[in-house]
Amino acid sequence: MSDPWLSADNIATHLGVTKDTVYAWIAEKGMPAHKVGRLWKFQASEVDEWVRSGGAASSAKGTSLGDQ
Repeated sequence: MSDPWLSADNIATHLGVTKDTVYAWIAEKGMPAHKVGRLWKFQASEVDEWVRSGGAASSAKGTSLGDQ
């Protein structure tokens, strides 16, 4: 059985970030999301894999966490 589809609010809560961060990650970092009409929908398993593979990692530019 596949994962249920989650809303932007649900995936933000799942990840512990704001909904604005979710939208920024879709636009800037290729977060896996699917547009259904006007709404973005997410599969938690896809998003979890994306996070594990470093998709949500901060870029080195402007942060102290990047490679130096």
